[in-house]
Amino acid sequence: MADVIQHDTAGSRYVLLRDGREIGETVYETASDGTMNFVHTEVDETVQEHGLGSKLVRAALDDVRGMSSVRVSASCPFVSAFLRAHPDYHDLTTR
Repeated sequence: MADVIQHDTAGSRYVLLRDGREIGETVYETASDGTMNFVHTEVDETVQEHGLGSKLVRAALDDVRGMSSVRVSASCPFVSAFLRAHPDYHDLTTR
């Protein structure tokens, strides 16, 4: 089982693929000031594996970190909880 996370810029989302099949996504909206507001995260309920949502969000935030000045906000409860639990990503919310 090979997991791949891709940034689907046209769909404003990051997608988690397993063996080519989409099993999760985290969706964002881009505000006029360029802030990426994560609004929804979901992992296929048939995948009986813990940690996939965190894996997806971590990869998305790591990708955003490489986008020099892009700031992150989270109206998605899962992403919001992830940010609270991982202070090493707080810099993304204050750029």
